[in-house]
Amino acid sequence: MALAAQLNRGISRQFSTGSIKRSFSRQFTRQTSLDPRKNNQRFSFGRQSSLDPIRRSPLHDDMAVPENLDATMQLLFMACRGDAKGVEDLLNEGVDVNSIDLDGRTALHIAACEGHVEVVKLLLVRKANIDARDRWGSTAAADAKYYGNMDVYNILKARGAKVPKIRKTPMAVTNPREIPEYELNPLELQVRKSDGITKGSYQVAKWNGTKVAVKILDTDSFSDPETINAFKHELTLLEKVRHPNVVQFVGAVTQNFPMMIVSEYHPKGDLGSYLQKKGRLSPSKALRFALDIARGMNYLHECKPEPIIHCNLRTKNVLMDNGGQLKVSGFGLLRLTQISPDKAKLAHPDYYVDPSNVYAAPELYKNLVFDRSVDSYSFGVILYEFFLCVS
Repeated sequence: MALAAQLNRGISRQFSTGSIKRSFSRQFTRQTSLDPRKNNQRFSFGRQSSLDPIRRSPLHDDMAVPENLDATMQLLFMACRGDAKGVEDLLNEGVDVNSIDLDGRTALHIAACEGHVEVVKLLLVRKANIDARDRWGSTAAADAKYYGNMDVYNILKARGAKVPKIRKTPMAVTNPREIPEYELNPLELQVRKSDGITKGSYQVAKWNGTKVAVKILDTDSFSDPETINAFKHELTLLEKVRHPNVVQFVGAVTQNFPMMIVSEYHPKGDLGSYLQKKGRLSPSKALRFALDIARGMNYLHECKPEPIIHCNLRTKNVLMDNGGQLKVSGFGLLRLTQISPDKAKLAHPDYYVDPSNVYAAPELYKNLVFDRSVDSYSFGVILYEFFLCVS
């Protein structure tokens, strides 16, 4: 891997961690700026959701309607003030009764929090979604009950409103200040149900209009400590790496159900599928592909304080972006027992390793102590595969 080390030093001057992060951030900023909800300020005029972990301070009750509010925020403001006439006028002007703010809260949520019975009745007459949930999973009935507005709560219950059971994820924090920086709003993620959800695999989704890859933790797995630990392990590794030849981490959902890991999406798929489709590679392309993988693996192996040993490097775990550049993925899926700073064993070899995997080094399926050389073995198999494809 000495050649890869030299190449990595050269490329690191062009792609510093900060510049990659800023570039990726700018890419998403450009696309998310088209979000129609961009003018919806985060609502903080009155009481917040009963499940909101951050209790934002409401503004003064006697404040006037701010000038630059869009139609949705005007509706929520009127609902907060208990102005039934103002709410009715806005609805008559065509404002959607189920419009939401950035936290997924509707006018019914707001009126229920404040205990405005007449506004609640009006919204129900105008077909407000009685079971709409905000970003934390709270409903109008749950908010009314939490704040002791029993008149509103009884009205909603009589209409069949549901009060969701409060469940906490295995990674839920008690102090809002401990919520990870990478935490995403699950309402901003749209996974097409028609695509199906395959347990443990990444699905194509949209995040604020941008395609991303989302790994969804199966709900049945929340009671399995091993699955949760594997999820945390993968998340920890993805969060710390930044390199142009390593798949880019976008964020995660850990405080809401279902828990998810979100990374950049590669429409051209994986290298294995590409080789099957193309059949042949030119010598120059084979060399470029090999260098891309070597740079990515060298970066992982040089991570501090401990190297990241992939243990599952194969063409299916190498993705291709729109420009034809390769990015290593799939690391962090195998949990290791650390023997020393650069030596390890598989935590559960019988569960993870397939002996028929031609890319796996013998140390892996023989349950021996290994180091970074197991990835060099896998890299050698990929190079041999390239050699067979070179025309």
